Amino acid sequence: MTNIAVLVSGGGTNLQALIDAQQAGQIEEGRIALVISSTPRAYALERAAKAGIPTAVLQRSAFPTPQAYAEALDALLRERAIGLVVLAGFLTVLPARFCRAWEGRIINVHPSLIPAFCGEGYYGLRVHEAALAKGVKVTGATVHFVSEVVDGGAIIAQQAVPVEPDDTPETLQRRVMEQAEWKLLPQAVSDFCAGRLSVQGARVMRK
Repeated sequence: MTNIAVLVSGGGTNLQALIDAQQAGQIEEGRIALVISSTPRAYALERAAKAGIPTAVLQRSAFPTPQAYAEALDALLRERAIGLVVLAGFLTVLPARFCRAWEGRIINVHPSLIPAFCGEGYYGLRVHEAALAKGVKVTGATVHFVSEVVDGGAIIAQQAVPVEPDDTPETLQRRVMEQAEWKLLPQAVSDFCAGRLSVQGARVMRK
């Protein structure tokens, strides 16, 4: 059984998708053992509490350097015997050293079809605002392994989502979550925990 830690910063909609999948028996050989928030005000903490999942808060501002923050996070994950880290709307960029230490054991969900609208500065509604400003007809979501490069890790899965003529960033965000993020992320987590998924360099290997 793989212990999963979900890292959050906000409302926790992707966390809820994972909780729902777990309660439906759709996370094979894995369980959410810990939810870590970058802020004590994140509603995701309430979602975790309602599901009986232990929580912790690690604020970047409480540590003198990014490396000190990463060391505290690393220690907490190891203390809880975490085997998979899931970034679900986590807005703190993790230092390269941490990413290397957990290589192949961290995945992220991003609300675009990488390599479009990704990298530093592209998160939350900003991604959808950029997609609408560009006038794309199709967007979507990507689940990928985390590397030292922001949104640059090996791609696990993608799902395209249509852009409607009257979309706002908010309506597009909701459609991408419903049609892509909430489906891709639980499946990727289940595949990893069941041993069907690994990464070698820039390639994802499926068994």
